[in-house]
Amino acid sequence: MQVGKLDKRITWQHPAKTSDGMLGETVTWTTVCETWARILPKSAKEIRQSEQMIMNVTHTVRIRYRNPFLSSWRGLFRGRIFQIIGIVNPEEKNEWLDILVRETNV
Repeated sequence: MQVGKLDKRITWQHPAKTSDGMLGETVTWTTVCETWARILPKSAKEIRQSEQMIMNVTHTVRIRYRNPFLSSWRGLFRGRIFQIIGIVNPEEKNEWLDILVRETNV
């Protein structure tokens, strides 16, 4: 892949859980890094959930290889949130990471 195709700047964040004082936890997100990426839409389908139709959209986000990169992180791009569902190191060459994501509203 040509580096010039990595034309989107994505912010990657990791979760941190803190006690809310009521025996529960609150999740806050802290920025880990920003990377240039290519976003490739893969699928979209409507799902009925809680009497509502919601859109389930998946993408592959390709970035230059970086270690570590964890599946507990999430990506942010122009107000959109990408939940990581898998990470692939194509051909185990440590050149790229293909990050399989699901776009979420929360």
